[in-house]
Amino acid sequence: MGRAPLPSGSSLPAGAGIPPMPGAAAARGLPTQMQPKKEGPEQRTLVVGRGISVQGTVQDAERLVVEGTVESSMITAKELVVMPGGLFRGGVEVENAEIAGTVDGALTARGSLTVRGSGRLLGKAACHRLKVEDGGQITGQLEMLSEGSGAAKTAESAAEPVKSIEG
Repeated sequence: MGRAPLPSGSSLPAGAGIPPMPGAAAARGLPTQMQPKKEGPEQRTLVVGRGISVQGTVQDAERLVVEGTVESSMITAKELVVMPGGLFRGGVEVENAEIAGTVDGALTARGSLTVRGSGRLLGKAACHRLKVEDGGQITGQLEMLSEGSGAAKTAESAAEPVKSIEG
């Protein structure tokens, strides 16, 4: 049951016979909008896979993709993507967030916040632009940021009434 050795003097080019790996999102049959973006320079991405739990701090990740569970007091990144079945619990400050799983805590998106049809956002949220697909849920406090406002304003706005939006 062994493999025949390569004839002497011949060599295969690197990667020969190894099929290219499809993108993780494409392999799971995720919608196009949930697949990793391939534009621009590659970002430092941390993917917490299905069935994996992470607690603590995350540093220097530009893009955080949550398929499992992440619990953290505060994470700062460029982009947060919570996949269906994923859970992020704690605080996060990002440029853009896309929620198809569950976020339980405080989320600040200085750019856009998208809650997909399967997404749930519980707690405090602040964003500049908001999109909630049919079926997406936001329960708790929601603040729309104006141009030039930041996280400091969000932290001080705890006295505002609680709003509940279900799309």
